[in-house]
Amino acid sequence: MEHSKPVSTPVEEKFKLLREDKGRTVNPTYYKSLIGSLRYLTATRPDIVFGVGLLSRFIEEPCTNHLQAAKRILRYIKGTLNDGIYYENTNEVNLVGYTDSDWAGDIETRKSTSGFVFHLGSGAISWSSKKQPVILWSHGRVRSRALANASCEIVVIISLLKFLNIEVNSTMLFCDNISTIHMATNPVLHERSKHVEIDCQVGTCF
Repeated sequence: MEHSKPVSTPVEEKFKLLREDKGRTVNPTYYKSLIGSLRYLTATRPDIVFGVGLLSRFIEEPCTNHLQAAKRILRYIKGTLNDGIYYENTNEVNLVGYTDSDWAGDIETRKSTSGFVFHLGSGAISWSSKKQPVILWSHGRVRSRALANASCEIVVIISLLKFLNIEVNSTMLFCDNISTIHMATNPVLHERSKHVEIDCQVGTCF
């Protein structure tokens, strides 16, 4: 891949893969080694976490399409070798989180993938992208579960910072779904949001 052409994104937009995808099978050992190396790289590269997590689902019986998608991530890495996370020396310690998810993005199981990233000051310190364990019937429910997972991560980060004697000036969590924001800010339990309080806010955090 040294002479390959770099690309601007690790995964194509609206990219979908199947377990029994078209194309011949490839060497599972080689594919596992490649995915394992990419997973190691996610410790410092949050921009490839989603793509690597997606390709890890096909690690037992990989096909040529899966391998091509993995090579695209390598092409993206080649074009961004000088990119990194910059941490500015500042006394303003603000914890800012962003959460997002798709809805039934997995074609085979119809499970959704949710993710979050948290910035402390100028750089990202925590990130995640994983498939949700249950199938949810609406976009709002999927976003609510993603928001609940991110909220639990806030508790962990703040506890760690307190242990390190670091005081956080402010904490903010952003979500781009209006219905989810309304349910999160409305303390009244009605028939539409009762499942959120039981399934997400209680079950996920505790």
